[in-house]
Amino acid sequence: MEEITAGLVRRLLPRRRPDGHKGDFGRVYVYGGCVGYTGAPVYAGEAAVRCGSGLVFVGVPEDVYPIVAARCAASMAHPIPAGYGDLLGRAAACSAVLIGPGLGRAVETEQTVCRLLADLPCPVVLDADGINAVSLHIDVLDGRRGLAETILTPHEGEFLRLGGSLSQGREQAAVDFARQHGCILVLKGPGTIVAHPDGRRFRNPTGNCGMAKGGSGDVLAGMILSLAGQGASPFDAAVCAVWLHGRAGDLCSQELTEYAMTPLDLAEHLPAVFKELAQ
Repeated sequence: MEEITAGLVRRLLPRRRPDGHKGDFGRVYVYGGCVGYTGAPVYAGEAAVRCGSGLVFVGVPEDVYPIVAARCAASMAHPIPAGYGDLLGRAAACSAVLIGPGLGRAVETEQTVCRLLADLPCPVVLDADGINAVSLHIDVLDGRRGLAETILTPHEGEFLRLGGSLSQGREQAAVDFARQHGCILVLKGPGTIVAHPDGRRFRNPTGNCGMAKGGSGDVLAGMILSLAGQGASPFDAAVCAVWLHGRAGDLCSQELTEYAMTPLDLAEHLPAVFKELAQ
């Protein structure tokens, strides 16, 4: 298994045209949030902006919209009205969609996630409660073969709920699951593994235990979303994002310590990581 390196990330990152405008750099959508979990979609949206997305939309339930909107400086939050059509229309107009940050586990939400997966023709990143919804309907994930690529970002507990097995080790588990379900799997944890259905796999060497805090995964999901929305292949987007995420965490730990660093600090240290890569 290969390790992700700075040189690899430098080669895989989507290029930015000097004469480009915001429409050239991806239009992406975050679907998440619920009462008690208003920070998750904010973190994901902020990370997507920090990774270069031209337009970032954040759709949340109407009852938490005022809270989320007040915290979204560069992303554009909006309340999701009752009914599925408006949500699908907004999401389908984007180049990549993230489903799950802070979404909650209501039955209606679970049904909406399944409908979106069946209908969206663009790459989809599934995180947190998006993964929880699919764990109960794995056939919906399998049904996206041939429609568009899907990236799942589970930690080990979520991976087991999806039906995965760690008995043969993390690497083999990730490859087997990706192949079986035709998805890209990002198995989070120390030495995060990114696996493709064709057998390709990479291990990430960056990161530290200061990142083991609620919200860090939302930042990673937003980063993958951003790079996929800018035109990187979903697999390349995942490979780049996990390295960038971990490197930002390493810079945070050096400056702030592993105790005091926060998930939002990860997004705020991304400019320094991109600057390193540009040197």
